[in-house]
Amino acid sequence: MSTLLSRRRFLVASASLGALGTIPLRAAEPFSRSSRSRLRLSLAAYSFGDQFKPGKDGSPARMDMKRFVDYCADHACEGAELTSYYFPEKVTDDYLRDLRRHAHLRGVTMSGTAVGNDFCHPAGEKRNAEIASVKEWIRKAAILGAPHIRVFAGGIHGTSEAEAAKLTIAALEECGAEAGKAGIFLGVENHGGIVRKAESLIEIVKAVQSPWVGINLDTGNFYSTDPYRELALCAPWAVNVQFKGKVHVGGKSGVEKADYPRTFKILRDAGYQGFVVLEYEFKDDPFVRVPVILEEMRPLLD
Repeated sequence: MSTLLSRRRFLVASASLGALGTIPLRAAEPFSRSSRSRLRLSLAAYSFGDQFKPGKDGSPARMDMKRFVDYCADHACEGAELTSYYFPEKVTDDYLRDLRRHAHLRGVTMSGTAVGNDFCHPAGEKRNAEIASVKEWIRKAAILGAPHIRVFAGGIHGTSEAEAAKLTIAALEECGAEAGKAGIFLGVENHGGIVRKAESLIEIVKAVQSPWVGINLDTGNFYSTDPYRELALCAPWAVNVQFKGKVHVGGKSGVEKADYPRTFKILRDAGYQGFVVLEYEFKDDPFVRVPVILEEMRPLLD
């Protein structure tokens, strides 16, 4: 690696930041799983992002969290990923408990939730606020019964990429310690910035001193000549998978339909066991296309 710290320097730098948690184990190596892969179908609320907003004509939103859970149940999804962006502005604990009850009665598992954060801000109020926000969602996820939270690393804010990586590792260790107390995984997504390449993401996750931090593997977020190679590199550290149904080859303009069998084989070859969450991002109406893609995915889960 030319721009990120070496693994050894990562560990030394992280250690110099002090003990950030009480969990002594490390997520330095791929997660140990049994030999048989097990894949479970889930759907992300992000797939209906615009439907959670009122219409420009003043019409009410077509979707809210309970209706989304109902949609997952009606389309035989075992799980539902409840993206934080679409919750009411002021989420009460009673609201979360009521939503958990509703999902249980519909036979839907909370596969996880997802937050938007940036851990690369230098020390100060912005960085403190980002860490506090993730910790608050750990608390909310525990009430929901969601075992996983998708988090971001972030981008560079007037520092070097190596310094941004060091800041991310420290924040992940601090939040990972909090998540571990609640029995919740944090999955760092390959979402551009300092984790735009598989190797960079893996080095950061390997350096974090927490067994509760892994990779949220987004199958459509690598922009390289061989995104499947990068998926295969990251898959052993995956604690959640978001399936896009498309890949980018050589850049953002090089969009192709994903090779479904090849993608799912990568997950199986890595021994992945967990949810494969459809995160729909096409322009077509999700009420039309999402059921189609779910049915395309379903045979590959068996």
